[in-house]
Parts: sequence; structure tokens; C-alpha cells
Amino acid sequence: MSEQDQHSQQNENREATKTKESQRMSRRKFLTRSGYAVGGVVLGGLLGYLIPKEETKPATPPAPQQQQKNYNEALMFFTQEQYAITQAAVERIFPADDNGPGAKDLGVAFFIDHQLAGDWGFNARDYMQPPFYVGEKTQGYQGRINRREIFYIGLRELQNYSQKKYKKDFPSLSPEEQDAVLTAFQNDEVNVTTISASGFFNLLRSSTLEGVYSDPLYGGNKNMQGWAMRDYPGNQMTYTNIIEKDYTVVPPQSLRDHL
Repeated sequence: MSEQDQHSQQNENREATKTKESQRMSRRKFLTRSGYAVGGVVLGGLLGYLIPKEETKPATPPAPQQQQKNYNEALMFFTQEQYAITQAAVERIFPADDNGPGAKDLGVAFFIDHQLAGDWGFNARDYMQPPFYVGEKTQGYQGRINRREIFYIGLRELQNYSQKKYKKDFPSLSPEEQDAVLTAFQNDEVNVTTISASGFFNLLRSSTLEGVYSDPLYGGNKNMQGWAMRDYPGNQMTYTNIIEKDYTVVPPQSLRDHL
């Protein structure tokens, strides 16, 4: 064989080698893609140690969790205006100080709203039939109007008196002005039809204290902070583990804690 023929044969061998290598690479890509398409368990698992895997992108980090909402903080009876008046009034009756939060942060306005939306608001467990007489102070309320109606009238008159005297809505008054309005109601210095001003104030005050110290289940006493300010243990199931020990402050528990 001549030198020219040898050189031609070598070129043909190189071309054949390239063709075979190209065919192997094409077949490898096909098997890789087929393995992912058919399922890594069946095909990809068998060939995974032979086939180079494609690079995968790093997983996207999970989004930060949002603060959990308290769905108990929702209006069931009050309008937005009534709620704003109530919240401003109860904060003056039980204001925040160095001892702890006030009625606003304790959710007292929500407590009153929820109570008015239920049987308490309708006086469902009270005797509400005539005849009606003016009772003694020790007898409590003796009228025909239920608590829902008393709050409806009282909040409206609280707003009217504030606008008449200060030309502003009650929630917009300064703390001193709000105190003056509430004191006028407490002393029956405001002429209110159908109900007495002092009767509404007394109901509002007692409802405020109930909201501060009731179980959080009912909407007030948020995070049991009202109990914590008085070292009140709340709804404990038993005291047997500390009954014979010296006095100690017991962390408060809600009815929710016993589920």
C-alpha cells in the first residue's frame, strides 16, 4: 500500500471513530431524558449510576410565616362607630398604667360586643315582664329595655353630649375631656330619655371590669394579662401539687389550656 493510501485509510478510521462517539453521546442524552420522563424509580434508578445527572436549581426558601390572626377579634353587634366610642370609654375607665395594659389592649370592647350579641344582650335569663316599678338602688335594674338597647341609647347620647359640649366626637376628645363626659353621666348630669345616664355608666363600668378579668375565651383579658396584674391563677384544674407549700405565684391558665 502506498503512503498516500495509508494516509487516506487513517482519515477514514478517524471519521468512523467520531461517528460512533457521536452516536453514543446522542443515545446517552436520550436515555437520560427518557429516565426522567418515564420515572426515576424504574428507569432512572437503574441507569442513574451510569448516566450523569443534570444540575438542579436550589430549592426556593419558604416564605416567612405571617403573624397568626386572632379571629376572636371581630365585631358581632357594634357598628364601627359604636365600637370606637366603646373602646375610648372603657380605656378611660380602666386605663393603661405602670401596672400593665388598659382595657383597649386587653380587648374589652370586643368582650362587650360579643356579650351583647348573645343571651346577655337580650336579658335572656332575666325576668322582663310587667309591671315595672322604680326599684331601690340595691335591687339593680328594673326596666323593660334590654342591655342591647341600653348600650345603643347610651353610646348615642355619649356621642351627642360630646358634640354638643366640645364640638367633637367622643373618641376624638382629649383624655381629660372624656373623663369629664363620663363623670357627667355617672352623676346624672346629662338628660337622657328612656334610660338614666348613671344607669348606663354603671353598666358600662361593670362590663369593663368583667372584660378585664373574664376568661380570654370570651374576648377580653387578652393573653391573660388582666389576671397576671393581680397574680390571679385563672382556671386551674387542681392545686394539689402546691397546696402544702408556701405561697407562690401560679402562672394563670385559661379554659383553653385544658383541652
